[in-house]
Amino acid sequence: MKLTKKSHACVRLEKDGRTLVLDPGGFTEADAVLGADAVLVTHEHPDHFSEERLRAALETDPAAEIWTLRSVAEKIAGAFPGRVHTVGHGDAFTAAGFDVQVHGELHAVIHPDLPRVTNIGFLIDDGRVFHPGDALTVPDHRVETLLAPVMAPWNKIAEVIDYVREVRPRRVYDIHDALLTDLARPIYDTHLGNLGGADHQRLASGASAQI
Repeated sequence: MKLTKKSHACVRLEKDGRTLVLDPGGFTEADAVLGADAVLVTHEHPDHFSEERLRAALETDPAAEIWTLRSVAEKIAGAFPGRVHTVGHGDAFTAAGFDVQVHGELHAVIHPDLPRVTNIGFLIDDGRVFHPGDALTVPDHRVETLLAPVMAPWNKIAEVIDYVREVRPRRVYDIHDALLTDLARPIYDTHLGNLGGADHQRLASGASAQI
């Protein structure tokens, strides 16, 4: 499987000539979702969900489909009947040849005064990759490659380190990093690499790795 990092929380997965894109939001390149056979969206926040970009993908490829939670599906399903699928915690499905399990229900707490939105994570191909969205969800399944949200208004580096330790993946790649300055990246790399207990890697936007 080929994993390509796109800006912020978006990744592209390619296998057997098919492409699965996760969380192509407003902080991500406009072309990140184009050419996708299927798209997964973890929640409604605009850095993960861009209605404009999803509509462009579905209009460009009449066979493309989306799997997401209800709050996102309600915004786009009406225009594309039968192509937008609502899923939640405990569901399993196949998208673009990838086997997907859904884990999690709620976004992490930003502040107690702010209501929590729903959020789901996607476990791909029997644990080959896990994308948690905006939560520190620990799936009840082994994880080979964890996509760790390293910088957000709702987390701190100690929590990310403990999350990696709890999930115990073989390797970690950063996501949710658009708010992280270049000056701070070496600090995060050092702490996650030294303390997380897993092989920590960081891919620049557009860079790929075989996993």
